[in-house]
Amino acid sequence: MSVKAFELVPVLERDLLIGDKTWMTIDCIECCGKNLYVGTNDCFIYHFLLEEKVSTSGRILFTPIKQLHMYLGIKKAVNELKAASALNRLLVLCDNTVTILHMINLEPIPSGAKIKGVTAFSVNENPVTGDPFCVEVCTISLKRKTVQIYAVHEDRVQLMKEVSTPEQPVAIAVDGYFLCLAMSTQYIILCYNTGVSQNLFPFNSEEKQPIVKRIGREEFLLAGPGALGMFVTAAGISQRAPVHWSENVFGAAVCFPYVVALDEEFVTVHSMLDQQQKQTIPFRGGHILQDFEGKLIVATSKEIHMLVPLPLERQIQDLLASRRVEEALVLAKGARRNIPKDKFQGMYRRILQQAGFIQFGQLQFLEAKELFRSGQLDVRELMSLYPLLLPSTSTFIRSHPSLHEYADLNQLMQGDQEKITKCKRFLMSYLNEIRSTEVANGYKEEIDTALLKLYAEANHDSLLDLLVSENSCLLVDAVPWLEKCKKYFALGLLYHYNGQNEAALQLWVKIVDGQLQDATRSDLFEYIVDFLSFCSNHELVWKYTDWVLQRSEEVGIQIFTRRPLDENQTTCMNPDDIVNYLHKYKKAIVVYLEHLVFERNIQKEKFHTHLAILYLDKVLDLQSQEGNVSEELTSARCTLKNLLQHSNLYRVHLLLGRVKETNLFMECAILHGKLEEHEKALEILVHRLKDFQAAEDYCLWNSKDKDPSHRQKLFHMLLTLYLHPDVSSDELIMAGVDLLNNHAVQFDAVRVLQLVPEEWSLQLLSPFLTKAMRGSFHAKYTAELSSNLARSENLIFKYTKVKSREGSIQLSDKKVCRVCCSYFTEPVFVRYPDGSLVHIHCAKKSHKLPATKQNYASLKNQS
Repeated sequence: MSVKAFELVPVLERDLLIGDKTWMTIDCIECCGKNLYVGTNDCFIYHFLLEEKVSTSGRILFTPIKQLHMYLGIKKAVNELKAASALNRLLVLCDNTVTILHMINLEPIPSGAKIKGVTAFSVNENPVTGDPFCVEVCTISLKRKTVQIYAVHEDRVQLMKEVSTPEQPVAIAVDGYFLCLAMSTQYIILCYNTGVSQNLFPFNSEEKQPIVKRIGREEFLLAGPGALGMFVTAAGISQRAPVHWSENVFGAAVCFPYVVALDEEFVTVHSMLDQQQKQTIPFRGGHILQDFEGKLIVATSKEIHMLVPLPLERQIQDLLASRRVEEALVLAKGARRNIPKDKFQGMYRRILQQAGFIQFGQLQFLEAKELFRSGQLDVRELMSLYPLLLPSTSTFIRSHPSLHEYADLNQLMQGDQEKITKCKRFLMSYLNEIRSTEVANGYKEEIDTALLKLYAEANHDSLLDLLVSENSCLLVDAVPWLEKCKKYFALGLLYHYNGQNEAALQLWVKIVDGQLQDATRSDLFEYIVDFLSFCSNHELVWKYTDWVLQRSEEVGIQIFTRRPLDENQTTCMNPDDIVNYLHKYKKAIVVYLEHLVFERNIQKEKFHTHLAILYLDKVLDLQSQEGNVSEELTSARCTLKNLLQHSNLYRVHLLLGRVKETNLFMECAILHGKLEEHEKALEILVHRLKDFQAAEDYCLWNSKDKDPSHRQKLFHMLLTLYLHPDVSSDELIMAGVDLLNNHAVQFDAVRVLQLVPEEWSLQLLSPFLTKAMRGSFHAKYTAELSSNLARSENLIFKYTKVKSREGSIQLSDKKVCRVCCSYFTEPVFVRYPDGSLVHIHCAKKSHKLPATKQNYASLKNQS
């Protein structure tokens, strides 16, 4: 019997992908998250983003948004696509070659790594390498009877193993070390780690298409003989009964508890539990059915659809509505026919409630809970058994006649504390379950206050979860109870939830200072700092600023650095005021200025200069300590150099005046560079520090994001220093040679040949000259190509111009102006692109915009 398990929803319709390209067909599909990739028969890959939304009718709809497409350039069909999201890569099988592309821009990886000679491949969803930045791919070799296992990394491919097969494989699926292969005459299971293989059952690949699908850990779905879908484990056995599908099935997928099969006319859905066919969906022309992380996609050669599973709850309801499930009736329900409906419902609820209290008294808590919930018990009936649990303001009165005979919990359990504790645990669990359901409507204050008391008394971790979430705890009862249980941190949370932030902070500060004892949080100080950093009451923040910074400048400064970015900082939290305030806290002000400069990227000279001076002061202070070559000094200098290099806002002359008097030559060179005094900077690096690598780096970072000529100028300047006859040495000459050979593209070859000494050998400059010639030829060919393209474009324009003049224009005294509707009296006119004629003076008066089709309607209305 049928049941609607799936709904066929369009994903990518013909017009969006194919359009008027009737020759184009969909050959393969990949779906990863919201990314949909489509490979076509004309060597294109299309990338779409699928936006999923639910319509007002509750139906799921998909909106594909095209991102881009890529032509692989070999005029062959794209056979298979597979996304490796961990690597941000897309594996593409085309022309028997697996190419690796970037998932977003579809560009090939720079290394150009490929796997050639492949007829099919499968990605191991249960990899054995354990490397999270590697994807295991098993491929079928084109000409040999082999299967190859590769490790695909972000930028390279590594052959891990090659396994021979008795016949040429046709299809493959992999799980761990196990390969499930469809050969030309049979299916086999092959463990490539041990080389052991096991024949499964015969199969003729010439008569029908094989189906090999991994459906779970070490389990596969195969197209068996007699139109059977066979489940096979890696051990070569079947632990599930086969499903019977159509003889013509050529695609299958699993979405538990269903197997979905595709033939030329239909999509059929079969149950894995009872092996019955549950649904048939007409789908003519389908040729792709695949499962992508629980998404079932089915496609024709022109369109793509999604098989959206209906919620199991809805399916179950459909089954119940069709009377396909047997139910047993209890004795109480059997009395329904003899009692009016309204009276029966009230009576039945009361019976359930009474039975619940009986089970509760016998400590059968699971049964009691189900009876209370089924009977819609007023939870206050249960809470009233616990002394002092109901709020003091509660006006609840037990139902009459009573549902039970117990006065309270002590009388029920006869003072047994162990049983009383079990009852309290049950109530905690029960109240927590119902507090967010309809059962709690109208009783939220009583339920939440009772939970607070139970949690505090039992020292339960859920107390804090209750107070930081939405709750209805009553302060009048909760405050004295928490104080009695010495839960001061929790009391602060309750104050905060009720908008009393100052009272909360007073409590927490007393705990940190040791005036109150509460070990709930060992990191309470950090919690206070975090609390203040998001506090919108700026006066309260400033009130506790000194207390926080005096305890720890490094942690305390977070009250300013972690403030919300959208906060209004023009008044109490103005950065200028904060900087002025922090002058007495040396560590804190550095951290705050770093926050302004690096994180918030505030472009103010005084902040950048102030931070640079503080960095410099720290370096000079560390240097003043005799013999100090510590890591701290190295780190401080590195931090200073990083700021000097990347910031353009500080006062260079001020810093240079201070640095010149020190031995901070590298910093001095950077500052000269900021003043465009590059010769001085390079002289320091070359002659003072003799750091040739630093000189090359200087040329690179100082010319970053600038015109190429500027970089060339710097490199020529550096080369001149190396080859200057007055200071020439073997060390400088070798540095010059290395500079030319390593950065040939940065130089003007003619100027270099004029500069280098005549006695230098050709072999010495061979790498430089080779690269220079290559660059020269590239520039020449690029210029020729640009010129030819421009000529072609000009020729096309001329052709268009000539074609536009071929037609004739007929003007007679019966023709009227499109604008003023008057007749033409002389053979002078303006012609619009659509062929309409207008007086010259009308064209000038009517509008100043170029004539377009959009303007015609408005011109006609004006006339």
